[in-house]
Amino acid sequence: MISFSIDDFKTVGMTPGLAQHLQRQALTPHPEGALMRVTAIHRETLTLHDGQLEHSARALPRLQREMLDLQTALNVGDWVLTTEDDQGALWVVHRPEPLTTLARKDADGHHHTVVSNVDTAFLVMGLDDDFNPQRLERYLALVQGNGVLAVVVLTKADGAPGLAEARVAELRDRLGNALDIVAVDGRSPDATAALQPYLGLGQTVVMLGSSGAGKSTLTNTLLGQQRQDTGAVRMHDSRGKHTTTARTLHCLAGGACVIDTPGVRTLSPCVDAATLAQVFDDIGQLSQQCRFRDCQHGDEPGCAVRAGVHPSRLKNYQKLLRESQRDQRSVFERQAQLAVWKVRSKAVRAKNKLTSEWG
Repeated sequence: MISFSIDDFKTVGMTPGLAQHLQRQALTPHPEGALMRVTAIHRETLTLHDGQLEHSARALPRLQREMLDLQTALNVGDWVLTTEDDQGALWVVHRPEPLTTLARKDADGHHHTVVSNVDTAFLVMGLDDDFNPQRLERYLALVQGNGVLAVVVLTKADGAPGLAEARVAELRDRLGNALDIVAVDGRSPDATAALQPYLGLGQTVVMLGSSGAGKSTLTNTLLGQQRQDTGAVRMHDSRGKHTTTARTLHCLAGGACVIDTPGVRTLSPCVDAATLAQVFDDIGQLSQQCRFRDCQHGDEPGCAVRAGVHPSRLKNYQKLLRESQRDQRSVFERQAQLAVWKVRSKAVRAKNKLTSEWG
């Protein structure tokens, strides 16, 4: 069992639930290891925090090989066990299983963990041209179902009068009233007060959102100092320039932790049908009222979903569902589907060629 005092780690995100989770994991190969948290990952080294000070460390080659075999890696937010060698160098020798993880798919289809061991995700979205409910629903699919509380944070509320209220009402109408939605000016100290209910002692919050949404600006405001680089956004689309290039965990004065993350252009969450049903629960409820039990919410008559759900929300749900089903297919199923597509493509080309010859 890991032996540690919760009080020693409250300022780096230790909660009673996380402590119980860690203490249940038997770690007999490394009973002497010191517990620390990963706050940053560099090319060759890691930055760790022991509750008092930060340290530089390296992952043991054996641990790197083990994690590579499991198709995973160390992530910001992980808790790890460390030991010192004879020269005083610090080595990570073990990573207990995280209590929570948020993962997305890379462009090549591989799953990639964004962060580990977080309590709340601030889904940051600007009230300017960054405002995009469809993209927000993708972030909700990434977060919900993983034991992480989702909070929508609308930044740049210092803009046009009444815009924040209108946007909040639009999201309420689309997403329901169960979701926490907060509109703030990310540069104002008032933002810290508005978000304080989620920043208690031992809590860990991750900032998620596109480039230019104001994640780093809000992080600096919560820290009370300029720690994260920020940059201007493009005027024509309010997109940022990837000023934040790495995930970093920061300790706030009140005892909470905040993880700033780079913005992503295209988000592909790792979700299943059950998680999507939770995010789009209105569609599930309305589908019970459709005329046909197997209604696909397309052109069928008497579809209650089409009548009661915004068309772009329904389209987003169906697209995410297709992505989820494709992601869960076995290798053989994917190969079979590819073979079908090849046959259809060949038939279309042959038909077009014949048409051109007789045209």
